[in-house]
Amino acid sequence: MSEAETIDIESNRRSSKWTKAELVKRGMWEVCQPLFRFSPRVFWGWRRNLLRMFGARVGRSVHIHPTVSITVPWNLDVADFSAIGDSARVYNLGTITIGYGATVSQGAHLCAGTHDYTRADLPLIKANIRIGEGVWVCADAFVGPGVTVGKYAIVGARAVAVKDVPEWAIVAGNPAKVVGERPALSAARPA
Repeated sequence: MSEAETIDIESNRRSSKWTKAELVKRGMWEVCQPLFRFSPRVFWGWRRNLLRMFGARVGRSVHIHPTVSITVPWNLDVADFSAIGDSARVYNLGTITIGYGATVSQGAHLCAGTHDYTRADLPLIKANIRIGEGVWVCADAFVGPGVTVGKYAIVGARAVAVKDVPEWAIVAGNPAKVVGERPALSAARPA
């Protein structure tokens, strides 16, 4: 392997990926994690408010379970009546937006960060994820960097969505492929 083809991990480690202010906020969030993680399951409001204190935009009646892992709270935007289930991983180096009434089920992984593998120093890429209104990301599913899941789509259990998912589509498999269409629903919004 020539020197030009060598991966330069040392350069990657030396590069600045976060501002000093972001590093301080991330450190503070790590210190406060037990307040989130060890809160009783029904303390939905407590966890919403704790996330808001760290810059997250969290709507009303959002249910985020205490076992959810959230990397960067200020990169999280969750609309009203949405839910993030037990042991879901919200790796939000980029912004993750979850639409109104969406459900991210237990064990799902939303991954808004990757590296540019075409460069020897593998620079960090903070790629946003958008989960649309009424979406259901099923148990253990993976939604990759830069992916948009269209309104009312379903990402099936254990599916790996590395490309955008059309509105109302049901996707399954690795990589996720359209396997059906969700029936039209009339969802009444609470007052």
